[in-house]
Amino acid sequence: MPQSSQPPDRVLDLFVAEGVLEPLPGGRGTTWRAGDLALSPGHDASEGWLAPVQARLAVRLDELTPRSLRLALPVPARDGSLVVEGWSATRFEPGTTPCRDLATLRATAHLLHAHLASAVPERPAGLDARTDQWARADRQAHDADRAIAAAADRPEPGLAGLVATLVAGLDGTDLGREHLVHADLAGNVLLDAVGVPFVIDLSPAWRSPLWAEAVCVLDAVLWHGAPTEALDDWRAGPERQAMLRAALFRVLSDVPCDVGRYAALGLA
Repeated sequence: MPQSSQPPDRVLDLFVAEGVLEPLPGGRGTTWRAGDLALSPGHDASEGWLAPVQARLAVRLDELTPRSLRLALPVPARDGSLVVEGWSATRFEPGTTPCRDLATLRATAHLLHAHLASAVPERPAGLDARTDQWARADRQAHDADRAIAAAADRPEPGLAGLVATLVAGLDGTDLGREHLVHADLAGNVLLDAVGVPFVIDLSPAWRSPLWAEAVCVLDAVLWHGAPTEALDDWRAGPERQAMLRAALFRVLSDVPCDVGRYAALGLA
């Protein structure tokens, strides 16, 4: 995925980001390092509730012995803001490498989501205030009429047909209890210097862990080199329904969407 533009001067100033800017691997290829900070774009100002939750959980995970999971620690700007012009900051962790092993990604998803379910027992009101493209796509993917209407307004050839086919496969199966999940996990798990999964760029959604895991598996196949056979476990039952919702979410949030790439997976 192409590297984004670097953080603007005002963002760097407010986060007191020092040092040479350098792009970092992981995520959507949009994160930059500046000294001891990692700066990532695409955040909504309504996510202010998330940083305290993430900070408390990050500290708690680091206190466990032995460590089995770590979470990036949020850093506020000097005016107290947690999001500046769509950018947020976390403490940079040296010595990490991107995790591409799907089994490790799925295990990380299970563990992280169990911790999040305990840390956030009630749905945060701030989730409903989000207006970014991923929040919109999440809502559309869980409402068939909205999904079809959204696809009809898009210019990509074949997208409306793909969305209609995905929607036709839905049957209303209950995907399980909904709670706070990471909706963009596949590219946002690093391994620290001793091999412990280190989760970055927490993308919040209030959905079932099965759906979030389906998004992770789909992304791993589409963008991170996992074999298409990884989708075989997601072609029947509740797993299929979760994967259909995951595919709708990604198709509708990708701008522009590579329709042929999704169609080739034969998910519908």
